[in-house]
Amino acid sequence: QLQASGGGLVQAGGSLRLSCAGSGRTFSGSAVGWFRQAPGKEREFVAAISWNGGHTLYADSVKGRFTISRDNAKNTVYLQMNTLIPEDTAGYYCVARRPPVVSTTDYDYWGRGTLVTVSS
Repeated sequence: QLQASGGGLVQAGGSLRLSCAGSGRTFSGSAVGWFRQAPGKEREFVAAISWNGGHTLYADSVKGRFTISRDNAKNTVYLQMNTLIPEDTAGYYCVARRPPVVSTTDYDYWGRGTLVTVSS
């Protein structure tokens, strides 16, 4: 199971940190990532991190503003979001895949999302 938290309302230019907590069974040996979906838009990949944190992958739209990290001892992955813009408004979903390498697709596990709203 995956549980995302940390969403909320923030002004443009602000920051939020999302957390994704999972079971050891889900996290162990898995790459973990984030997707988001805005109202009326398709779901899109945001970021991913390999099982040991050695590799990360970001969508061009968030590169340089978002940072993904993980603490395997706590079975938790974080998404630090800085310099937020209204276009970042979406439901953010934590995902995991058993192949431990980063990817923009093919995730096996999906958690419930957390809503991020960025006001202009």
